[in-house]
Amino acid sequence: MAQQGTPIRVALVDDYDVVLAGLAHMFDNYRDRITICEIDANAALDDEVDIVLYDSFAQPESDHEELGALVRNPRARRVVVYTWNFHPDLIESAQRQGIHGYLSKTLPARELVAAIERVHAGDAIISPAPRKASGASGLDWPGRHEGFSDRESEILALITQGKNNAEVAALTYLSPNTVKSHIRNIYRKIDTTSRTQAVLWGVAHGFTPDHHRIDHWLGGP
Repeated sequence: MAQQGTPIRVALVDDYDVVLAGLAHMFDNYRDRITICEIDANAALDDEVDIVLYDSFAQPESDHEELGALVRNPRARRVVVYTWNFHPDLIESAQRQGIHGYLSKTLPARELVAAIERVHAGDAIISPAPRKASGASGLDWPGRHEGFSDRESEILALITQGKNNAEVAALTYLSPNTVKSHIRNIYRKIDTTSRTQAVLWGVAHGFTPDHHRIDHWLGGP
């Protein structure tokens, strides 16, 4: 356990390199308070960490069994979900799995660090639901530089994984019509008219997850 004056050891868990890299840079000015121990789960981690910060980008958020597995992982003292999806059912499910924090991606870096410190001190922190879902300053995600919103990127990632519209709607807690609207915007931004072309574009532009990252923290190699 981190001693007073010692930076909190944080492991970042997600399947996407660009997401992890962007999140890690949010802590650049807080290295005296937060140490990023791991952003690549393909490398073995010998030491325990104080906090696992689980970024939910394009993960099946309706199935939180993996959160329970993270909570039970002896290498992680506390587990915090980092997300822009604040549907009440998701929060309740995460709490049932035993998570220690549920933090919004709209938090500026200083507030995110303060929230992590409170979780480390033993508090259970649930961020207020953001009034408008939008990416945090400095955070990155696949497709951001092509003009995709965070939600559009998440939907394209799910499509690239083979999810149909109904599955995307269920996983993101959006209405089918809202999903269709996002997909139309995605098609327009990548200048395509078919789902197959969108999937091929997604595969070529970093929208395919590296599941080994999550598997590693769920007890895999």
